[in-house]
Amino acid sequence: MHGFRFQKFNPSQQGHSRFEQMLDLFMQLLQYTSGDAFEALQWMQQLDEKHHFTNDAYGMGDFIEDLKDKGYIKEDANDQTFSITPKSEQIIRQKSLEEIFGKLKKGNKGEHRTGKTGQGDEVTPDIRPFQFGDMLEQIDFTESIRSAQINHGIESFHLHESDLQIRETDYKTQTSTVLMIDISHSMILYGEDRITPAKKVAMALSELITTRYPKDTLDIVVFGDDAKTVEMKDLPYLTVGPYHTNTVAGLQLAMEILRKRKNANKQIFMITDGKPTCLKMGDSYYKNSFGLDRKIVNRCLNLAAACRRLKIPITTFMIASDPYLQNFVREFSEMNKGKAYFAGLDNLGAFIFQDFEKSRTKKLY
Repeated sequence: MHGFRFQKFNPSQQGHSRFEQMLDLFMQLLQYTSGDAFEALQWMQQLDEKHHFTNDAYGMGDFIEDLKDKGYIKEDANDQTFSITPKSEQIIRQKSLEEIFGKLKKGNKGEHRTGKTGQGDEVTPDIRPFQFGDMLEQIDFTESIRSAQINHGIESFHLHESDLQIRETDYKTQTSTVLMIDISHSMILYGEDRITPAKKVAMALSELITTRYPKDTLDIVVFGDDAKTVEMKDLPYLTVGPYHTNTVAGLQLAMEILRKRKNANKQIFMITDGKPTCLKMGDSYYKNSFGLDRKIVNRCLNLAAACRRLKIPITTFMIASDPYLQNFVREFSEMNKGKAYFAGLDNLGAFIFQDFEKSRTKKLY
């Protein structure tokens, strides 16, 4: 009689060393501590005291020494604090990409190409007869000669226009994307951490474009009272400030960036959880946190319309459930002819990546 035999789970037998298991936890914690290695190690110490994932053979001290020896952290000899290295920054991006893509269904990952054939840079196995307007470099001469021999015989060689065969190519789109991230104070209000999922998406999207779509461009804009660009290496350290939400400044900077990009396909992704509450007017700020101020809202709508005229669609990912805020996002999206997703923190990454991959299938004429 066949049955099941149960035994105690032993992590060391699952193909991952104790260091690798603790490293994975450490990398996760770094995203919540905004890249503060010292704070992440303190959290690990507290978790270890509660859950006992170290033992006499391998302790926290051994783990810290391994982190230094393997180049994940470096220690400041003066104040005995730790900071992460570029190697750790890259691993955080890679793990964010793996985590988000792992949640997507296999069929939704996309192939970064259109479903249409034509002049492009991805050769396919498909052959078709020559048509007026085809380029010389598209002709498959091996297949054309073979066709001529079939049509006219091999005794006397003749090559006519009707014998020419064209090798099909797929057109791979290139896109310039600006990802806007709200870093206003509301991103950490009410005991809910909204900035960490937003950062995780930004890091994953950066890694995706860098490694798989090198001809694409991604710029990251953060906006609070003002707007500024941040580099990919700065993402783990991104924090929320005591700011209002100057959506206008973020959109203006995004449009300025995209005007300089040569790719025909341009788009803006905006992650926000609150209403626009701030405008910069000269050297001063106009602020109103109570309800939707039409003076601010109308400026946002005007920029949405300007982006539409420039053929820059804006996809807004709203991580808030207030009905009046959702109505504003709908009005904003309608003005731009863009899209709006009312996403929870648990599915934010899936929404953005599916939309990003879907946009790869569009071709501008």
